[in-house]
Amino acid sequence: MLLMALASGCHSKPAAPAGPAMQAMPVQTIAVKLASVAQSNDYVATIKSRRSATIQPRVSGNLTEIAVHSGDHVQAGQVLMKIDPSQQEAMVASQLATEQQKKALYDYNQIEVERQQKLFEAGITSREAFQQEQQAFQNAKADYESALESRKAQQQLLDYYTIRAPFDGIVGDIPVHVGDYVTTSTILTTVDENQDLEAYIYIPTERASEVRPGLAVDLLDNSGKLLESTWIDFVSPQVDSTLQAILAKAPVHSSPEVLRNAQMVTARVIWNTRPMPVVPVLAVTRVGSQSFVFVAQSQSGHFFAREMPVTLGETVGNTYAVSSGLSAGDRVIVSGTQFLVNNMPVMPLGG
Repeated sequence: MLLMALASGCHSKPAAPAGPAMQAMPVQTIAVKLASVAQSNDYVATIKSRRSATIQPRVSGNLTEIAVHSGDHVQAGQVLMKIDPSQQEAMVASQLATEQQKKALYDYNQIEVERQQKLFEAGITSREAFQQEQQAFQNAKADYESALESRKAQQQLLDYYTIRAPFDGIVGDIPVHVGDYVTTSTILTTVDENQDLEAYIYIPTERASEVRPGLAVDLLDNSGKLLESTWIDFVSPQVDSTLQAILAKAPVHSSPEVLRNAQMVTARVIWNTRPMPVVPVLAVTRVGSQSFVFVAQSQSGHFFAREMPVTLGETVGNTYAVSSGLSAGDRVIVSGTQFLVNNMPVMPLGG
């Protein structure tokens, strides 16, 4: 019996049956393709009008009238404000009185010199007396002409007490009020044409060799929405010493409802384009700061989901450009990515 027990113990136990293999998950895939992707950088740009005027008075005095409001559309020559002209009017009146006095003396000397000439020609008056009268006439004439020009100058200054729009445009902020005393350094308001706009873009000197007229520029708002596509048409030959940057300008053709003078936007300068792999936005997953995609790879006749770290570039429509991690032809999984784990068997349904 002991020998029988030992003999039965020498036989190994039969192996447990293997469990069923993991079921392959059906997934949609697409083959990675190359697309032309812009290589660009974003810079802060300021919209400026080629015709923008800061309105300052050319004379001093108290404001007596403000004929416009901020935001008004004005025409060239339209009255904006008036400064009290009473002092200047008094000056003009005084100059006019002096002019009239000089004119009376001039008229008298003109008559007198003509009379002295006739007397001299008749031999009644000496040459010396005639020449003295001629000299008096010339002096009176000079005095009158001087008074006349002085009065005209004062009259012209009187026009400066009425502030007019230099061209058609839109009135900006008006920081002054009726009754304020203003001088030639006081800013009364601004007038902007809001046409012929330009984007002023300051580009770092490190890219000086790449900046050139003709480069494409996309103007974007704060949310990244495209406002206008334009191009660089001017590059400054000098470097801004304060910013250590080069000024580039791009024409702007959007309506005033889209872009306005002094508005700040993002200027995306497109240096060139090159072919890059692109993947749908929905195919990308993120863990922390790292982005991944799942690629269906074949092994021994079966497909497995491989988690591939990728470096993303710019968005192109509904796709991401991929700087590294993928190659053209890779089969990227675009469905059910939230259920996938690395090395999980999958059944590609497209690609």
